[in-house]
Amino acid sequence: MSIEFCIAVYLVIWWTTLFAVLPLGVRSHAEMGVPVPGGGDPSSPVNPNLKRKFVTTTWVAAIIFAVFWAVMHFHLITLPEFAHPT
Repeated sequence: MSIEFCIAVYLVIWWTTLFAVLPLGVRSHAEMGVPVPGGGDPSSPVNPNLKRKFVTTTWVAAIIFAVFWAVMHFHLITLPEFAHPT
C-alpha cells in the first residue's frame, strides 16, 4: 500500500468516525432549559466539546485504520474477495 492510499483511507475513516462521534454527549438548549442566545435554534448544543471530539475521533480512527492496515498487510482479506464473494 502506498502512503497516498493510506492517507486517503485514514481521512475517510476519520471523517466517518467524526460524524459518528459528534452527537455523543450533546445536550441541547431545550433539554438543559437554558435560554437560546441571540435567537439561535433551541436544538443547538449548549457545549459541543469540539476539541475533545476531534481528539477522540483521531485516536478512534487510528485504531480502526491500524486494524485495516493489519488486515491488508498480512493479506487476511484481499480486495478481490470483496469484488467476488463466494
